[in-house]
Amino acid sequence: MKKLTAVFMLLGLATPVFAGTPSFTIEIKNHLFYPDVLTVPANKKVKLIIINRDESSEEFESYELNREKIITGGRKGIVFIGPLAPGEYPYFGEFHPKTALGKIIAQ
Repeated sequence: MKKLTAVFMLLGLATPVFAGTPSFTIEIKNHLFYPDVLTVPANKKVKLIIINRDESSEEFESYELNREKIITGGRKGIVFIGPLAPGEYPYFGEFHPKTALGKIIAQ
């Protein structure tokens, strides 16, 4: 089995461990998401770094992405999404759903 793995790595057929996951930053300020529209590559796993600049907590939530994460005031959280098919994926702030709105576009 070790020989077979070595052969695949030599042929470039294995995904290298050092290939990084693309990361994107979303900030929460005044109960709004910045940017409110984020474009990410389709069909790739993506790391979202969500920084809460407000003093109060907010929950990043998306039914379409099947994700929810509470980020306390002045802290940051990490959410992995994807790989996503091309399309639009809305998200919102659970604690301020009328103002904290955004969407991710996978293309």
